[in-house]
Amino acid sequence: MRLVSRGFRGKRVPGQAGRLPPGQYETRDFPVLSAGPTPRTPLAQWDFTLRDLDGRAARWSWSEFQMLPRVTRTADIHCVTKWSKFDTRWEGVSIDTLVGEAETQGIVPAPYVMAVCDGGYTTNVPLADLVDAKAMIAFIYEGSPLDPEHGGPARLLVPHLYFWKSAKWVRELRFMDQDEAGFWESYGYHIYGDPWREQRYTGDP
Repeated sequence: MRLVSRGFRGKRVPGQAGRLPPGQYETRDFPVLSAGPTPRTPLAQWDFTLRDLDGRAARWSWSEFQMLPRVTRTADIHCVTKWSKFDTRWEGVSIDTLVGEAETQGIVPAPYVMAVCDGGYTTNVPLADLVDAKAMIAFIYEGSPLDPEHGGPARLLVPHLYFWKSAKWVRELRFMDQDEAGFWESYGYHIYGDPWREQRYTGDP
């Protein structure tokens, strides 16, 4: 399994005090890291789903998704491989908007979420870490459509957690009543992944 794909150059630049979590260094590159080949889903075949515990689903096609209210955010991102990138600019649809829209369709949220992606990747995140303007489904990066290598056409963005939680190629958020390990979590990565507490692996505090 290829864990790091081309594009990871690791150029280091001096960090800014107070913005780098412990053990991280700043880079101005945007390294490309993947657990497998890059999916390339035609937009005509792309959709996005929120699914509740009873299997009820709210679903949007790409064109419907583009009509939802958008948000923009500038955020620092932190990879578990120890690079951080400052002031990244994103645009997309907030999880608050998606949950609100889904609730009008009878979808009942639950305390935990599994992000399900093209290519079979999954990662778990508590719902509390996705709502209240903490996260979005991003499809614009630095003013341009998100490249497939960085998760396009759309990825989950949860910048306050290690970046593996910002799942690339996301297609579904599945509500769960109990926390469950996703792909990397089942291979020993931390179940939560707070960069400020250096929660990289199982057993980290």
